[in-house]
Amino acid sequence: MRSRLRDDAEADDPLLSVINLIDVFLVLIAALLLTVASNPLNPYSHDKITVIRHAGQPDMEIITRDGQKIERFRADGSSESLNGGNKGIRAGTAYRMNDGSLVFVPE
Repeated sequence: MRSRLRDDAEADDPLLSVINLIDVFLVLIAALLLTVASNPLNPYSHDKITVIRHAGQPDMEIITRDGQKIERFRADGSSESLNGGNKGIRAGTAYRMNDGSLVFVPE
């Protein structure tokens, strides 16, 4: 008779439903983390990736990512750097020598 009372008390415990909800949320969080990790433009990946959006369309874009540098090229010929959009000025000239080495000459 005592075992029946113990089973009835566990069946009516509201904390058991909360624990089940926590388990469901943990599964959802794991699924979201896997989705972020499989994204080709994942910011934590250091691979070189090229993504073509709207291929063959007049508004086609080519997005390239090499490490932390992201560049976007549009079909109209414009390009945009997405890592701050910094503009610069010419600082010098680089020459490739016959032996394959590079020489930088500042202006």
